[in-house]
Amino acid sequence: MKSPNKLAIQLEAGATTALVYPAQGETIDRTLILAHGAGAGQQSAFMVSFANALAALGATIVTFNFLYTEQKRRIPDRGPALEACYAAVIGAVRDHVAGKAGRLYVGGKSMGGRIATQVAAASPAMAIDGLVLLGYPLHPPGRPDQLRDKHLAQVRRPMLFVQGIRDAFGTPSELEPIVSKLTPRPVLHVVAGGDHSFKVPGRSTETQQDVFADIQRRIVSWMVGG
Repeated sequence: MKSPNKLAIQLEAGATTALVYPAQGETIDRTLILAHGAGAGQQSAFMVSFANALAALGATIVTFNFLYTEQKRRIPDRGPALEACYAAVIGAVRDHVAGKAGRLYVGGKSMGGRIATQVAAASPAMAIDGLVLLGYPLHPPGRPDQLRDKHLAQVRRPMLFVQGIRDAFGTPSELEPIVSKLTPRPVLHVVAGGDHSFKVPGRSTETQQDVFADIQRRIVSWMVGG
C-alpha cells in the first residue's frame, strides 16, 4: 500500500494540505476528491480506510481538511468559506493531479458531500464529471422539516448517493422522492442496516468490513460505468 502524497493548497484565509492516494493495480483513470464530515478530518479512520480501499480498486483518491479542521478549530466555517476551500482544492487537483482532460469526481462524507453539491450547483461550468455522496445530510437529526435539498436540482451532474437505512440525517425513503425529480436521475445505493457512517448492528449477517467493501466496489463501478 502506497503512502499518500502531499499537495499544498493556498487560500486567501490560510492554507491546507491535501493527501493524494495514487491508484494501484489496474487503474480506472478516475480521480475522486472526498471531503470529510463536520466532526472528523481527513486523518479519521473512516476517511483513511475508504481512501486506501478505493485507491486499491484503481482510483486516484484525494482527501483534504477544510480550513477550520486544518487550523484545529472545532466549529465548521460558514458555507461560503467551506465552498471556497473545496473549490480551491478542485482547482489544485485539476492542475496537479487529474489533468485538464482527466475524469474528476467530487464528494465526501456527510457535510463534505453537501458542500461538494453546493459547489457544483453554484458552478455549472466547472469541469466535474460526477458526485459521490456518502451519507448525505438531508436534514439535522430529528428535524425532517429542515431539508437541505433546494440546490440539488442545480447540480446537473450524475450523482451517487450512498445512504444507510438507519441514517438519522435522512433515510433512503426520505431521499427517494427528492432524487427521483433530479436530472440526470441520481443513483441511490441503500446500505441495509447502516447508520449515518454505514455501521451495521452486530447481529447483521454481514461483517462491517464486508459492508464497507461493497460500498467501495459500488463507488468504483459507478464511476466507471454508472
